[in-house]
Amino acid sequence: MIVLPAIDILGGKCVRLTQGEYTTAGQVAQDYMATALQFQKDGAVWLHMVDLDGAKEGKPVNSEIFLDVAKNTNLKVEIGGGIRALETIDYYLNGGISRVILGSVALKNKQLVIDAVKKYGEKIAVGIDAKNGMVATEGWLDGSNVNYIDLAKEMVKFGVKYIIYTDISKDGTLSGISKEHYAELSKAVDCNIIASGGVKDISDIIACKNLDLYGVICGKAIYNGSLELREAIATVNA
Repeated sequence: MIVLPAIDILGGKCVRLTQGEYTTAGQVAQDYMATALQFQKDGAVWLHMVDLDGAKEGKPVNSEIFLDVAKNTNLKVEIGGGIRALETIDYYLNGGISRVILGSVALKNKQLVIDAVKKYGEKIAVGIDAKNGMVATEGWLDGSNVNYIDLAKEMVKFGVKYIIYTDISKDGTLSGISKEHYAELSKAVDCNIIASGGVKDISDIIACKNLDLYGVICGKAIYNGSLELREAIATVNA
């Protein structure tokens, strides 16, 4: 299992949200590059980055930051937020990004997912964000009547190999991951599952490892010190 520290960008700054509410945005680091390099120093191989402005506006806003990190660190960068067209996917992957995350568009433009997977295979991940088990889109501002399991099954049929599942009610709350959701998802689909949302401490890392997940994203827990990245990585590699 891999541990992916997270850097979310809003207005060019490193922030964290609580339950996806933009009004809760709080700056957690002064410099994105210094933060990324520290994660690299702590042993991270992958870095999860989100364009929060892009997620809300439906187009890339902070792309220069993500390409800068991909170019000037040894980290493999996965990026999500505001990716709605194949041209944007081309731009990111040709610019050094290792994996692109399709979120809202997976529900609203399924042909793009099909085309992207056909062209780029395992470099495409789908991010499924849900509240009370129902998928939310557009930076979590819009709800839907689609269950997260049903959408995951459909994405796997399209050839998607990586699914990042976030329980919005847990995100940024430091209240622990939704173990039951990940257990259900693991039983329902045959693909690489990355957990996101709610990680508090090392017990959540262990829980994800015991569920045999592919990866876990850690954000606020690292920034506030309740989880040490080095310890998390050492734990999954033990």
